[in-house]
Amino acid sequence: MSLATRMDSQRETSIFFETFTWKIQNFSKQNTKKLQSKAFRIRGYKWRIRVYPLMRNVDHFSLYLMVADSLPPYGWNRNTYFKLSLVNQLDGNKSVVKETQQKFNGGYRSWGSFFVNRSVFFDSKQGYLVNDTCIIEAHVCVSDFSTIEVNKLNTICATSNAKLGDEARRNSESTQQEDDKETETETSDECETLSSSSCGSSQTEGEVKSSDLTLKDLLDLASLGKEEAAFVPLLEEACIWHPSLIRSQRKSSRWFKLWAFTSLGQVLYLLKTSKAKDMNEDACNRLHGLWEELVKHSGFQLSWLEPYVQSALGMKAHLEKTEEVNKLKDSVVTLEIKMKKLRGELAAAEAEFEVTRRALVEARKGFIELDFNTELGYAMF
Repeated sequence: MSLATRMDSQRETSIFFETFTWKIQNFSKQNTKKLQSKAFRIRGYKWRIRVYPLMRNVDHFSLYLMVADSLPPYGWNRNTYFKLSLVNQLDGNKSVVKETQQKFNGGYRSWGSFFVNRSVFFDSKQGYLVNDTCIIEAHVCVSDFSTIEVNKLNTICATSNAKLGDEARRNSESTQQEDDKETETETSDECETLSSSSCGSSQTEGEVKSSDLTLKDLLDLASLGKEEAAFVPLLEEACIWHPSLIRSQRKSSRWFKLWAFTSLGQVLYLLKTSKAKDMNEDACNRLHGLWEELVKHSGFQLSWLEPYVQSALGMKAHLEKTEEVNKLKDSVVTLEIKMKKLRGELAAAEAEFEVTRRALVEARKGFIELDFNTELGYAMF
């Protein structure tokens, strides 16, 4: 892993980049679902590159640029123009480059996209993974951003988007990331998505502003009761990972926002604090009622949460099945003990039978059986 501080220039746009090169060796032996580079500094900011080669239910190789500074969840933003490149080691013209302008903030800490299909990436003949080594580059603009003409950035982003083709648009999808305890800079699955509006310059002004909203901008957190206050950390975490929660409620009334987020908080709190054994009929009915209300009326996009709710609701049936299985296990053990005891008694009875049979044979030797009903009688002469 090395930081090459070379300056790339584009005459027609006068945009300069600083480049970080990440060389990953023994790639196929990396026993992890995601890899990330060491932090590197460009424009006075810390960044990381993250790779998702082993994600479940995903058939493509993905790259992300993420903010690596230790920053609070709210109150900061960083407007950046950059390019990510998957280097083709056999033919440089086939290197895959994605470029975009993005505005990072507390709820939008990274941007990423899929680059090639996994089958293509792992085929060494294609040039992306050669001798089990791949090379990734991050090019971050170091020019004065205020001097870069907006229309030039628009042209660059639009051209980049056009190169993605129909396949990119078909495969574009939100990817939920798993918790990474080694870094404080995480990203939402909705931000780490490639779509026709990937370039920040293609966002509307309203969309950019709405991405800056936080939970405390929508709710008066200080006025919440003790029970509702316990939901706040869970809600803030969910909003960081899923900014659409904030966006979907920005135009709602005060009381509707309070109901929606409180109901979501109840579901999150129940899932976070309950154990499988706690999901009895009452708990399942309560969760089911809360979930139905959220899905029907809240306006939240909750597909990321649904699998966990359904799993929790299935715990009652699983507990009942577990109890049935455990009872049958106990019955099997009891019957096995009983059969073992009966087998012992049977063996003892068979041994006793054999001894008695032999004694009977010996006793019958020279023995003549008589009819005991015959009269004894006597002789007169």
